[in-house]
Amino acid sequence: MRIFVTGISTEVGKTIASAIITEALQADYWKPVQAGDLDNSDSHKVAQLISNTKTKIHSNSYALNTPMSPHAAAEIDGIQIDVNKIVAPETKNRLVVEGAGGLLVPLNETDTIFDIITSNYKVIVVSRHYLGSINHSLLTINALMEKGFGVGVIFSGDEHPTTESIILKKTGVKMLGRINEENGFDKATISKYASSFQSNLEDFLMDD
Repeated sequence: MRIFVTGISTEVGKTIASAIITEALQADYWKPVQAGDLDNSDSHKVAQLISNTKTKIHSNSYALNTPMSPHAAAEIDGIQIDVNKIVAPETKNRLVVEGAGGLLVPLNETDTIFDIITSNYKVIVVSRHYLGSINHSLLTINALMEKGFGVGVIFSGDEHPTTESIILKKTGVKMLGRINEENGFDKATISKYASSFQSNLEDFLMDD
């Protein structure tokens, strides 16, 4: 089973969510496209936050030097991203795949992150409250559902009941958990969240 983690925008908590999901399922982790922070990439962060010994962190298909949209970062590096070269690693374990930004972040002149989410993925959307987040959440979730993906949502940050309830009501997706504001995230914190999310995640993966 492959689980793709996307966000409604940038900086909404995808990497922390990915670490929690990876720990909860003792899954493998893969970030296909990393742009910038190569010495402290999202793969490094997940590796530092998980506690289990089963997870394998797989190498990026593209590791770009500049913290920009992948298509622009690739241009600076003098390359063009070819989605045919973004191939999921072979593993018998579950695989958590973390996207870059939101669904329509461009990889090149024609392809976006959405184009690397294949039909055998389940998708978890990380939603964080800000002005406009309801619109971004509904657009993201509805686009995925229109393509036939099984979708769940994780809310990140302070609770906003009216925002969250309207997102859940209008989409019918399942809330898999909440990641609260924390002073910091370490192995113990990730493990605590992983334990609380585990049952919902297992149920989500079993749903047709």
